[in-house]
Amino acid sequence: MINQRSLLAVMLLTLTLIFGCQMVQSSTPIDIPTAQTSKDEALSKSVLNRLVADKKADLTGVTVVSNNGRVYLSGTVSSLDARDQAKKIAWEAPGVESVVTVLQVQK
Repeated sequence: MINQRSLLAVMLLTLTLIFGCQMVQSSTPIDIPTAQTSKDEALSKSVLNRLVADKKADLTGVTVVSNNGRVYLSGTVSSLDARDQAKKIAWEAPGVESVVTVLQVQK
């Protein structure tokens, strides 16, 4: 006899196989702050310097704004790997509490 957990796993697997994995883009706009305190400006500069110094990907098209430890990354990157690299670098900067990514990937 099949228990509930096994049945649920089979159902989820079946749905995944039928519908596949899809990336859904949020239709909710993200408001990026425009004013920054001096502490926010220092954090933004720190993250931006790390992005520009990265040798794995060209991240010079990324704009950084921060607000109370939340870092917003916007702009355009050349690939999904570059977008992931930008997020990783931002998370590693001291003082970053969260990262909001609004990066567009060139087609």
